[in-house]
Amino acid sequence: MENIILIAIILIAVGSALFYIYKEKKNGQACIGCPNSKQCGKTNCSEEK
Repeated sequence: MENIILIAIILIAVGSALFYIYKEKKNGQACIGCPNSKQCGKTNCSEEK
């Protein structure tokens, strides 16, 4: 029973992360972790400006 609960928690966490990534990509953010993601467009956020 504990294994089922643990697997359910892991699946919920991974599913939530994947949904967040999908939602942010759909909103147009090129780099989700980048603080300038809405400003830099579709360029590589690790590039120096």
